[in-house]
Amino acid sequence: MNDRLPAGPELTAEVAEYAIRLGDDALILSQRLAEWSARSPEIEEDIALTNIALDLLGQARSLLSYGGSYSGRTEDDLAYLREERAFTNVQLVELENGDFAVTMVRQLLFSAYQYELYRTLESSTDGQLAAIAAKAVKEVAYHLEHAGTWVLRLGDGTELSHRRAQAALDEVWPYSHELFADDELARRIADRGAGPLPSALRDGWLGTVQPLLAEATLTVPDDDWQPTGGRSGLHTQPFGYLLAELQHLHRSHPGATW
Repeated sequence: MNDRLPAGPELTAEVAEYAIRLGDDALILSQRLAEWSARSPEIEEDIALTNIALDLLGQARSLLSYGGSYSGRTEDDLAYLREERAFTNVQLVELENGDFAVTMVRQLLFSAYQYELYRTLESSTDGQLAAIAAKAVKEVAYHLEHAGTWVLRLGDGTELSHRRAQAALDEVWPYSHELFADDELARRIADRGAGPLPSALRDGWLGTVQPLLAEATLTVPDDDWQPTGGRSGLHTQPFGYLLAELQHLHRSHPGATW
């Protein structure tokens, strides 16, 4: 990860910040999914989750390279040399994998969000964001199908699998609200047509997620608790451990190339 993407004439500070925000989401979830490598419940899932992690890593590279080019930073600089508070990913993607049900429910909720996001970003006034989205939306369509299949299988399966799937949904659902929280950056991006307001994506997301959860015989929990803070650099305790593992090799051998 050391490619440098030159800044285009349309790149502004706010678009760069926005691209980095989306890149952080993809990078951190990619790292989480990579933890399943050689630990998945079956060989097919080992391959599938590794491929999804690689798709997300590719998205992260494109977005971080583009966003970083505004300030002369590479994707490596952004991935390996920032401190915890500088990352602006949502807390949902940094949650620990838990059991397989937790991972699949988290993947369903996030992939459904990414699918709505990238479909909208294909019409972005920023040409580079539109190009990244056009490629990524095809990958995310598979991620969504894969996660949906597993949530259905677990939720409407055995008594044990249903209980674990419901527990996973109860645990993960509250963190989904941050995906759709509007802030000043999101409003500026929407005003210039570079990206959608996050809140505008929620109805489409619910239209995908709710019928699938109902078919899986899972009950959506109440929305009383809505944790937030990731977009402003406030993260969960497990995030620090994830970041230490992600950055360890690069920080241990500064300036190394291969």
